[in-house]
Amino acid sequence: MTNALSAAAAGFGTSLSLIVAIGAQNAFVLRQGIRREAVLAVVGICALSDALLIALGVGGVGAVVVAWPGALRAVGLIGGAFLLVYGVLAARRMFRPAALRAEGEGTGSRRRAVLTCLAMTWLNPHVYLDTVFLLGSIAADRGPLRWTFGLGAVCASVCWFTALGFGARLLSRFLAKPSAWRVLDGLVAATMIGLGATLVAGA
Repeated sequence: MTNALSAAAAGFGTSLSLIVAIGAQNAFVLRQGIRREAVLAVVGICALSDALLIALGVGGVGAVVVAWPGALRAVGLIGGAFLLVYGVLAARRMFRPAALRAEGEGTGSRRRAVLTCLAMTWLNPHVYLDTVFLLGSIAADRGPLRWTFGLGAVCASVCWFTALGFGARLLSRFLAKPSAWRVLDGLVAATMIGLGATLVAGA
């Protein structure tokens, strides 16, 4: 039971660290939340898409590891290196923060908001690196508990997008300050660099 909770917590923390980084998708969800335009649809698309991608990563990478045990070492090295680079980039953003611009022209319709959200989610190559490869490779290291790790990652995605979309009006002033994103990027950098170093050392 303790191991399962630990795996779920690790999945939650890792997924959250990846999701909170400043990006077009978060900016779009925040903007929709501030304007209260198609918020439920946008949050639902982001959360369900993440759940599907995480499942593909956990299942796919896990299957490769079972078929080829040496893959665990390979994904550990590659995933760890990616995490280290990701952490360095987050640290760089921490020293050069920028306010998240939520203002601007609206999407104009629910259909356009949905299509825009789908495009930002599925046409972004980073989402595949983060959710399919990266989370999948980390989950594979958990062995039989990889799906528990994946469940924790999915829960983090649902919590983040729900809070960002429906809590946007409360968070808009806070998230518009560069100092707020400096703190977030600092946490992301520390988590990613620490996790990356652990993966590389373990591989």
